[in-house]
Amino acid sequence: MAPTSLPPPHPVTPDRRYFVVRGRLWRMANPELPGEERAQLVADLMRARREVGKALRSKDADAERLARQAVEVAKHSLGERGPPWWRDGAPDYNRRMVRNTPYAQWFAMLDIE
Repeated sequence: MAPTSLPPPHPVTPDRRYFVVRGRLWRMANPELPGEERAQLVADLMRARREVGKALRSKDADAERLARQAVEVAKHSLGERGPPWWRDGAPDYNRRMVRNTPYAQWFAMLDIE
């Protein structure tokens, strides 16, 4: 029988605010989003990303600009960009190198290359 949940493909910080890709922190989506809303926003994001690729392949700068705007809207709606979704006043380290943040020691203990 297959497992019901797979481990995340990238390390996730202990507070579940970020995941790490190639040493950089990326903000997780807001965990308080209702499931259906989150699913719709993820579908919107994936559609917009496909449109970016299509525009790049066709060298259509106007379509690319519109598609990238749609990506930005979806990411803001998911909480991955814009104001942080947490309410405790902690700073946002989105897109920063993990080694330059308070998560550096945690990440170093993972021994990931």
